[in-house]
Amino acid sequence: MYKVVIIDDEPIIVEGLSKAVPWEKWNCQVVATAENGQSGIEIIKRENPDILFSDIRMPGMDGLTMIAALKSEHPHMQIAILTGFRDFEYAREAIRLGVTRFLLKPSKMEELEEAVSVMVQNLSQRKEYADDEKTAEEPEETAAGSFIAQNAVKYIEENYMEKLKLSDVADHVYVSQWHLSKILNQHVEKSFSDILNNARIEKAKELLWEPSLRIGDIAEKVGFLDMAHFSRVFKKYTGLSANEFRNQMK
Repeated sequence: MYKVVIIDDEPIIVEGLSKAVPWEKWNCQVVATAENGQSGIEIIKRENPDILFSDIRMPGMDGLTMIAALKSEHPHMQIAILTGFRDFEYAREAIRLGVTRFLLKPSKMEELEEAVSVMVQNLSQRKEYADDEKTAEEPEETAAGSFIAQNAVKYIEENYMEKLKLSDVADHVYVSQWHLSKILNQHVEKSFSDILNNARIEKAKELLWEPSLRIGDIAEKVGFLDMAHFSRVFKKYTGLSANEFRNQMK
């Protein structure tokens, strides 16, 4: 029995999909529904469904990031997008990230049934190949991982001055901390702390050009609460102390 989750902020669509589609015909069962992206993410973590039908434009949720997160962390999951958002580039990017079907609202029953049929067929094929040795990631997994890595790095570079933790970034891109660490190492070849420290030191180097700023103030501005820690990290990344770096610029 394949597990199905439905997420849409329009209750009538959630109810319609749950009741109108003959799920048992494809050995499927709707195990949970959600009416917003955040609770939907929690349900997906709990249920680990085989099939997901979801809107992509819901308040407080970045649809493409959600898709990338799901496909990178749950590569088996088959995703069908239901949306009234008509944008070819958006649809193409969603498909590149691993969406099986991109359906425009209102969708006809035959379109929904075709989507279910294809997704079940894909799941069946995956089971057949499950015993074969996997030599490489599938293209959609690589695309999804790269998308998540880029979003994570961008978020770090925009928020380096905060008390930023790995969990904050993981929440932003909808993946677990462990999975985010794996993605960053794989696609950026750096750890979270390396990316964060590099962003902070690059900004500190810019601020050192301003002679009126004390080094302690600069350290605080770029997110270091401990001056000794800033000094160690700065020397590690530049080979010089902050004072030596400033004097060299003169």
